[in-house]
Amino acid sequence: MSARVAVLGLGAMGLPMATALARIFDVVAFDIAAERVALAVEAGATGVGTVVEACLGTDVVVVGVRDGAQLDALVLGDGGVADSLPTGAVVVVTSTVGEAAVRAVAEALAARGIRCVDAPVSGGPVRAGTGDLLIMVGADDEALAAARPVLDALSSSLTVVGGIGAGQQLKTVNQLLCGIHTAAASEALALAHRLGLDLDACIEVLSQGAAASFMFADRGPRIAAQLRGETPPLRSRLDVIGKDMGIVGDLARQLKVATPVAAAAEQLYRTVAAAGLDASDDSVVATMLAKEPAW
Repeated sequence: MSARVAVLGLGAMGLPMATALARIFDVVAFDIAAERVALAVEAGATGVGTVVEACLGTDVVVVGVRDGAQLDALVLGDGGVADSLPTGAVVVVTSTVGEAAVRAVAEALAARGIRCVDAPVSGGPVRAGTGDLLIMVGADDEALAAARPVLDALSSSLTVVGGIGAGQQLKTVNQLLCGIHTAAASEALALAHRLGLDLDACIEVLSQGAAASFMFADRGPRIAAQLRGETPPLRSRLDVIGKDMGIVGDLARQLKVATPVAAAAEQLYRTVAAAGLDASDDSVVATMLAKEPAW
């Protein structure tokens, strides 16, 4: 297809999404880290050094950032997306930033004649690279139609749940489960480790029964590596899952919905982050849980 697509933010999800899109579209890629841009270039994208360059003549911008503050700075800051995109272009927000953040950005873009699609993704980096993501979409019909070819190229399952903000709402529910499942996987394998069980065998057995979950299968091998004193690849930063559980907690408090298990998981992530491990893979939680007490 001839559409020009910009991918802004080449982190754990942004880079594989750029890789998947470069197989189909003319992709330009930007990140503040030059080494990430170089990897995108190796995957077939054109690297650029500024947001302004990325947005020049671009039809669709795919944004992958860590949180609402980064989204606001990238889109609405000086020399950002809002100042650089042509009228009629569409911005696709793939990050989990919360309903309020995406609504504020969408309103500011609309005032400049730029459309917005709220499209948080789920599935992890491997599935992002193969175009096999689950995408939860909040958008009006016009914006969705403009972004649809890009969304289809990234997803195997795409669900439109309402207008702007609705995608973030559903993703928040999704992350409640993901955060709890990750914490539970860490607890289970920490217990298995202290029992002296073979962790690989535990993962194989538990993945076939009622205890199985996507998060256990995804995190299990990395948790086992951490417990053996190895350093697994950094794929899911602790501060990211902690941020997501913070969004869950904020929304639950706003709606006065009791979420005690999610709250416990959030506090677990905060505790591990406070130990200076916020930039580590979130599988590191298990090492904290498995430590023998000093008393």
